[in-house]
Amino acid sequence: MAIVGLKKTYLALIDKKTGKIINGEDGLTEDGLYMSNAKDLGTSSANITNMATNGTQIFGDNMLTDVTQAKSFPQVAGVWNNLPFDVKAKIKGEESDGKGGYVQSQDLPQVALIVESETIDRTNSIFYAFANGQVTETAVNIQTDNAAENRVTDALTYQSLGFDAWNSQGMKTFYSGDTGFDKTAMLKEVMGGYTASAPSGTSGQ
Repeated sequence: MAIVGLKKTYLALIDKKTGKIINGEDGLTEDGLYMSNAKDLGTSSANITNMATNGTQIFGDNMLTDVTQAKSFPQVAGVWNNLPFDVKAKIKGEESDGKGGYVQSQDLPQVALIVESETIDRTNSIFYAFANGQVTETAVNIQTDNAAENRVTDALTYQSLGFDAWNSQGMKTFYSGDTGFDKTAMLKEVMGGYTASAPSGTSGQ
């Protein structure tokens, strides 16, 4: 099935001990779910790689008799146009000193991510979901303004990790056109039991 565009991304911090979404002051929003939005200029791209790995070939009787299948743990090279500073710092695991300074923690937080695209007729969505992973920012290329503005967007790498409920795989896909699809149930499953609060700003809806 062909897909078109990047409709939205969803992010949440997950408590490593309880597996539950973190909300309020320690979370990304009041109900814990950050959704890309026009106010923050949205998400530009999400390049998902390593969705499947080549198996190991098994030979016997002078021929190829089997191929072992390994689990895959995709990476997402995402570009957000203007993430709020606190959201970006939290998903990267940067700890505040309370005086405006932030230091990278060596214990990266657990982050859940969903990337939403659409079918080419725009009638249904495909969701690429990651319930357990880590976010890093490996470089920032800062350049002087000249006749044009040289803007630096938020280019982050998401590394998925195994998730017990998904047979220890790193990714699960959802298709909104399937009978029985329930977006609320999907968000609850992927985002650590997420429950929406009253819609406001960039929180879950």
